[in-house]
Amino acid sequence: MRAERNRCADLLRVCAIGAVVLGHWLLVDVTYQGGTLSGLDALDYVGWARWLTLLLQVMPVFFLVGGYANAVSWTARRAKGEDWWCWVRGRAIRLLWPTVFYVAVCAVAAVVAQRAGADPTTLARAGWLVALHLWFLPLYVLLIALTPPLHAAHRRWGLRVPVVMALVAAGVDILVLGPRLPLIGFLNYLLVWGCMHQWGFAWQDGSLTTPRWRCRVMAATGFVLLVALLGWGPFPVDMIGAGTRVGNTSPPSIALLAFAATQIGLLLMAEPALQRLLTRPRLWARVTRLNKGVMTVYLWHMVPVIVVAVAFYPTRLLPQTVIGTSQWWVQRVVWIALLSVVLAAVVLCLTRVQRPLRRLPVGAGARGWWSPVLLVCGLGACVPALTALAVQGFAPAGHLAVLPLLLLAVGLPAAVCSGRPPPARTRDGAPETPGRPPSRRTPKGPLPRGSVPKGPYAFRIALRITSRIAPWNSEHPAVLRSRRRHCHCPVHRRSFSGFRTDQMCLIRPSAMSNAMTVTVTPPC
Repeated sequence: MRAERNRCADLLRVCAIGAVVLGHWLLVDVTYQGGTLSGLDALDYVGWARWLTLLLQVMPVFFLVGGYANAVSWTARRAKGEDWWCWVRGRAIRLLWPTVFYVAVCAVAAVVAQRAGADPTTLARAGWLVALHLWFLPLYVLLIALTPPLHAAHRRWGLRVPVVMALVAAGVDILVLGPRLPLIGFLNYLLVWGCMHQWGFAWQDGSLTTPRWRCRVMAATGFVLLVALLGWGPFPVDMIGAGTRVGNTSPPSIALLAFAATQIGLLLMAEPALQRLLTRPRLWARVTRLNKGVMTVYLWHMVPVIVVAVAFYPTRLLPQTVIGTSQWWVQRVVWIALLSVVLAAVVLCLTRVQRPLRRLPVGAGARGWWSPVLLVCGLGACVPALTALAVQGFAPAGHLAVLPLLLLAVGLPAAVCSGRPPPARTRDGAPETPGRPPSRRTPKGPLPRGSVPKGPYAFRIALRITSRIAPWNSEHPAVLRSRRRHCHCPVHRRSFSGFRTDQMCLIRPSAMSNAMTVTVTPPC
């Protein structure tokens, strides 16, 4: 049976995306002077605002929740005997399809602007602004590809794996600050963010939260280490920018890892309270709706920045003030309000436009020994392509970034064509026998008591169960309404098919547990 969804993880994901959007909108100041669009980092002009990064840096939460979700998915698929490359391809392709759509739209917009005679400097800056947040995606795709071996290491060694990764990351920082060895600091992108991903594994199997004192130890240790590194070490308090002496994010530092340990430890300490809070139906329904649009919001939240800046700054509908002044902070409120309205409209439109993306295949072609090789080559082309776009933007020097786009255009089809998904399996784990598809005809006549007919072409019945029908301690009929094809019971969280509109469903509370039983009976 499918495990119950962790509501706290969904809430953390929604709150994290809100903090990311707010941070980008607040700290990236877009200016328009002399017909040139430019962007400034507000942290360079408001020194005390660096302390705000301790609240706005929430990327550790993304990697924690991502590790949790990957552990849940891979554990379930591995138990069914699915190959590692099939699982990696499914997770990566579902992430890459909306990303490629976003990249294609931005590339087309850059070509149109270039043909329309846009200033090369303005075009380059705008192309960089709408691509700077893509750095997260190639790193996360890489962690998805490494999840099977990393999860195997977690099952064998547990929390010792992130401890070793943290020690190696500290050694990398020593080599970066001491001998100043080139390029070695980029290892911390995988070590530091990967360590947070491993914490997600430990959260999923309970080794990080059972007993509960481990969360307190994690938060306390991270806080002490963070104070020491910021007070007596070379690391700045800025957890987002590059810093003056050494940065905390480019590449990630051991100070960022200590900050993440403090943040995640505190959040996991509050998990029981958050779970109780999310038992409220209305709140959980809102979190569920917002959680469905997290990826869309993350990809498209910088587009309103360009739209509002181009529409309001040249026409002087929105005055430009000096960064850090009281007028600038007041205008930030208006700025964020305008961006929120534009982003809401963009997300609503994209919700309809991107519906066909959900039907795109995650695999095609014949399967064979070449499938894992083709998948690795495809993802190996997508990861550097997205990295290049995040670093240089869509139009460096005013010209379209052709090479990254070509790599992405070749890598995604290669990954998709690595083979069709494996055949669906029955509940006992045996593969379904291929044959003639089930009939589209709905069975006639009343169904036997206790039977649950199957078939993908049957009517879908929505069970509307309320406390007004009858008390929960007795049998009561549920209202059946004819829908399309399938039936999903919100109480049992199960899907059925084949019900007729003239049948009734009785809900009986089980005496042995909180589970409910369903009995199909003909109408009275």
